[in-house]
Amino acid sequence: MAGNVATVIQPGERTPAPEPLTLVQDLVNTVDLELEQDALMSPADLSAFCADHGLSGPRFGRADLAEVLTLREALRDVCQAHAGIDVPAESLAALDRLLAEAPLTLALSADGGATVRPADGLTGVQALVSRLAADIATSVAVGNWPRLKACAADTCRWVYYDRSPAGRSRWCTMSLCGSRNKMRKYRARA
Repeated sequence: MAGNVATVIQPGERTPAPEPLTLVQDLVNTVDLELEQDALMSPADLSAFCADHGLSGPRFGRADLAEVLTLREALRDVCQAHAGIDVPAESLAALDRLLAEAPLTLALSADGGATVRPADGLTGVQALVSRLAADIATSVAVGNWPRLKACAADTCRWVYYDRSPAGRSRWCTMSLCGSRNKMRKYRARA
């Protein structure tokens, strides 16, 4: 995965999240916790990720990369909350701080429609965070934000889009993490 942020393969052949959740899912999944592979090892990797997702122009330094990695893990925690695990206070504080520095505007159209979009003139981390915030706000309005979840397996925590009818999926895939969990429970009982 390192160095290749353009192609993110979903476990269990899951279909990626729909727009506008793709950017959130792709950012969080730039690290594979089980294999210990991270596609965002340098500011250049972060610039490539942004370019691959239509955010051209931002240049990043080491401090920016650290902020985005903090953002990535806080978003993972929020996605895990969608599966019933509370978001740690430090993740909420980090998100509050980052989102406060990335303003949004409301754009109205001639037909009366409204969209939330990043404020003009943002660069770097602010541009990325603002785009993520606008995408999340749109997903909340559509009602699909709670279906973006992090796998309940502590060693995985891969973010996937829950397309199950009831929206109660807890694992990136039953054939991997779900099966491992069932086996652990079986062995504990035996």
